[in-house]
Amino acid sequence: MSSPSPPSHDSQVSSPFIRALLAGGIAGTAVDMSLYPIDTLKTRLQSAGGFSASGSFRGIYAGVGSALVGSAPGAALFFVTYEGVKMGFAQRREGNGASSVKTGGWSEPLGHMLAASAGEIASCAVRVPTEVVKQRAQATQQPGSMAVLRHILAQRGSIGLGGVWGELYRGWGITVFREVPFTVIQFPLWEVMKGRRSKSTGRQGVSAAESGLFGSLAGAVAAAATTPLDVLKTRMMLAKEKQAAVPLFMSILRESGPNAFFAGIVPRILWISAGGAIFLGSYQLAYNTMTGIT
Repeated sequence: MSSPSPPSHDSQVSSPFIRALLAGGIAGTAVDMSLYPIDTLKTRLQSAGGFSASGSFRGIYAGVGSALVGSAPGAALFFVTYEGVKMGFAQRREGNGASSVKTGGWSEPLGHMLAASAGEIASCAVRVPTEVVKQRAQATQQPGSMAVLRHILAQRGSIGLGGVWGELYRGWGITVFREVPFTVIQFPLWEVMKGRRSKSTGRQGVSAAESGLFGSLAGAVAAAATTPLDVLKTRMMLAKEKQAAVPLFMSILRESGPNAFFAGIVPRILWISAGGAIFLGSYQLAYNTMTGIT
């Protein structure tokens, strides 16, 4: 009598890059849509015009259209790059005789840091224009995402195509400068906690709930450490005229004092802590589903 055939796993995806692409897109959309009101309040708290002048609690979903358009491709681009670079470092360690699951030493955390940094730089190609449009709508500079975009594009006659491109990518440098330190803190912490949990339980990988918890803890630490960079980035994107980072930093310090660089720190920590749980929890859920890990 023949043995029963194994169950079919139609939901499994063989390519690690396709898994990262799909899981990243799902995770990015889930986190941005669920926590958008908190992000709006944080932007208004950091605005040079002040919380009340920027809209207070009114219209907390202003600019949600641009976030919806940019969430999935930005997160997908991040995770495809992150997993690809991480895989390359793992293969290099194996080629040098090191185990692909080795956790001792600095080789693995360094690989995670570099992979996360590369992922963020790639992701910013999508994220920065989205952020510019979204934050200007959140600060009620225009009535909505499309109005902000039309306003930027309408300047082509006066500032040229290059100027319009510069407006859409205003704050790109400071965004990268903020996001790279953030991911260098968050993702190695997340990977270490996942690795230790997997090792202690003897299971392959971790559950979505565990990944979400670790992502929340790592995100809270990274959010607190990078709040000053976030304030500087927000001020640059909201400024009516383009400003360089260093002169703007000195202007804020001179006019408002060092406390201004921690404006919005509480909603930022709450938002990113909750966001880390949703983002990395939903990513793990989708990834586990596509690999058959239960």
